[in-house]
Amino acid sequence: MEHKIINKVALSGIININLETFYPKGERVLFDIKERLFEGLILREKDFRAFIKNEDWSAYQDKYVALICSEDAIVPTWAYMLLATHLTPFVKKVVFGDLETLETVLYHELLNKLPIHEYKDARIVIKGCGDLPVPNAAYVEITRLLRPVAKSIMYGEACSMVPLYKQPKLPKQSK
Repeated sequence: MEHKIINKVALSGIININLETFYPKGERVLFDIKERLFEGLILREKDFRAFIKNEDWSAYQDKYVALICSEDAIVPTWAYMLLATHLTPFVKKVVFGDLETLETVLYHELLNKLPIHEYKDARIVIKGCGDLPVPNAAYVEITRLLRPVAKSIMYGEACSMVPLYKQPKLPKQSK
């Protein structure tokens, strides 16, 4: 008697979503404005504008850039805005914040373009643990987007799923 191996996961109709597949390719750069501070305390407009004028912004071509100041210093808002105006023609994206903020913004934009209606009444497993830096905010965002349409949402792998949400059953209507 021959025994067939049956892949019950494949037959279950569960849809696997791996957020790593959405990871935008490209170099990430942290631009720390602290390098442009006078005595590590304040940003001097004249010096900063000279730096802006003389910098080769093409060095940031097709990169993702996060703008921060890691020092507790006086940095006017316009300084970040000025950096953004010069970076924008070259970069794929520029944000204010650290590299995690950058990843969060990238994922937020990508996930909000998903055709969520295609997951109506679906049983979904959102894959966890991978090789790329997917921020926790991306997992929260995909859950927020799927909850109104999915039949169920789970986290992990098919062999060890953590249930997160199950659509409530509607009461049977009497005739």
